[in-house]
Amino acid sequence: MAGFARWYECAVECRAGVNDATGYVIDIKTVDKAVRSHVVPMVEEAAGSGRPPAEVLANAAEALRRALPVSLRALRLSLSPYYSLEMSDAGSILVRQKFDFSAAHRLHSPRLSDEENLRLYGKCNNPRGHGHNYVVEPAVRIGISEAPLFMLAEFESIVDSEIIRPFDHKHLNEDTAEFNVEKGGLLPSVENIARVCFERLSSALSGHRLNPRLLCVTVWETDRTSATYPAPRD
Repeated sequence: MAGFARWYECAVECRAGVNDATGYVIDIKTVDKAVRSHVVPMVEEAAGSGRPPAEVLANAAEALRRALPVSLRALRLSLSPYYSLEMSDAGSILVRQKFDFSAAHRLHSPRLSDEENLRLYGKCNNPRGHGHNYVVEPAVRIGISEAPLFMLAEFESIVDSEIIRPFDHKHLNEDTAEFNVEKGGLLPSVENIARVCFERLSSALSGHRLNPRLLCVTVWETDRTSATYPAPRD
């Protein structure tokens, strides 16, 4: 690359039995050739044209299904490092967007003794807590015809209202009702944070005019530790 350029990433998921002779589900070179022959030209043509990305993704997925000798499980197109669209069936698009907030928490369960808490949580049991830069990625399923109308700015506004503003730069145990363990709140583990984020967003999206379905929310506590709620289903 020389100078400025657009950034895209394409992820292809295939499904088939393993070939006894080759040990492959499919030769990766076959996938690469199909993507470069069918998906890349469509994206290049559409870039900057104003065409809805969901429409381009649907057409690319259909072309890829015809080109591959095995079943296409999903095609995911990332339009930035934070925003992606995925198609795994013919009728809907999965929209993902990453957000972040900074917060402190302390892991200390009232069901355990002080000694058990310290042994289990170690430094995370520090009485004054510790902080993380959390990354939150909701995944919303919406019909292909509705996808162009599901404005990213509106989605960002809902996430900002339900997750970022309530939790950003807060001590979760002390400043939020959801994680105030002493008053019956949940322990602010990454698992429970993912659950609370899902429940808050799901409630906010219910009744939306386009009927989007919040599939799951993934929360990264660090770049190595994350939890997804609810657990993905095949």
